Amino acid sequence: MTVTVRPSAVSGTLAAPPGKSAAHRAIICAALADGASRIDNLAFSQDIEATLDAVAQLGARITREAHAVTVAGCGGGFATVTHPVRCRESGSTLRFLVPVFSLTAQKVVFTGAGRLLERPLAVYAEVFAAQGLRFEQSPAGLTIQGRLRPARFTLPGDVSSQFVSGLLFAAPLLERPSEIEVRPPFESRSYVEMTLDALRRFGIEVKARSTARGGAVYTVAPRPYRCADVTVEGDYSQAAFAAALGALTPGGLGIRGLAEGTRQGDRIILELLRRFGAEVRLPATAADDTVTVAPGPAPLHGIDIDLADCPDLGPILITLACFAEGETTVRHAGRLRLKESDRIAAMQQELGKLGAAVRTPDDDTVRITGGGLNAPRLPLECHNDHRVAMSLTVAALAGGFAAELYGAECVAKSWPDFFDALRALGADITTEADE
Repeated sequence: MTVTVRPSAVSGTLAAPPGKSAAHRAIICAALADGASRIDNLAFSQDIEATLDAVAQLGARITREAHAVTVAGCGGGFATVTHPVRCRESGSTLRFLVPVFSLTAQKVVFTGAGRLLERPLAVYAEVFAAQGLRFEQSPAGLTIQGRLRPARFTLPGDVSSQFVSGLLFAAPLLERPSEIEVRPPFESRSYVEMTLDALRRFGIEVKARSTARGGAVYTVAPRPYRCADVTVEGDYSQAAFAAALGALTPGGLGIRGLAEGTRQGDRIILELLRRFGAEVRLPATAADDTVTVAPGPAPLHGIDIDLADCPDLGPILITLACFAEGETTVRHAGRLRLKESDRIAAMQQELGKLGAAVRTPDDDTVRITGGGLNAPRLPLECHNDHRVAMSLTVAALAGGFAAELYGAECVAKSWPDFFDALRALGADITTEADE
């Protein structure tokens, strides 16, 4: 799908989309519980559809409403897995559920689309090999067979935290206590904290202790999941696109539904915007849940950013830096190369069409020299990556120029209503479906 963005003034307030990370976790816990759980404020993005389809194969029964699901969990009494688990392009679905499906003791095949099965799974390969279990990965799919046993699992902390979360989901259903040790440096720790919070809501208490140099050990005792009702909070990682646009828009933009007490690591976007020089106004009263982001009294300026705990913010921060005076340095960015696209290469290529100076002095660092962007002479490619597509949309609206985005349907992976939400603010955006 080609999307055309034209110069337009945006203003007003939009609702933050429901948190995808929190929704994955709630659905999985509900599927493993005995009884029915209601999950409210849910957006049926492609990633969430993948997780709903997957847990149904475990034996969970899903009842859908417009913005909610009721999940009747299997309570550990797993169904027979009769066909491949289609993870689409959802890394969360795949990495969270590999250990869980292992508990069925069946042969299970996982399939995926795009770059999903090219993304690293070596952590699980080592875990399964240590227990003599089958783990075979190929471009066609991932095959596992055999039931995980209680153990002390030792994982590196500088890879995706999804491996830690996957073992945490499975561990309560093992026969004896297990320990999960995460070696330092422990990156994306906030995502593991989100998993612990979800487990707690569903009756699972995990003992956590810190180790030297910032590592951690999690001890999980056998315990059944309890059903629970959950309202998914607004997603800071998605709201970051609107927040960045607000920082570049006269009068700014409001964003509803962002919880102040969240465990989402991407909440740091508000602090980073302040450091860039934007004005960020938090809700004035308990009855108000609107965060307002607007340009500050002086032009935005470059800053130093550490992405270790918030890698999903990478594309929009690189875009925002193009409008900030001076240089912005983004550190610990290497994991951006292992997402739906090589996000560093994708942003370099596409922002380069807009005249941006984006450099990579090494594999883990990005440097951006700001000063604004120019109208492109060529269409912009979205690289089948939702965060690239949304970042380029913000670039065009903030730059005040027309741009064509090829392959923009990929926003459905996480925020299906993204373009509609911007049009409600006044953005002149048309899609092929509008013609």
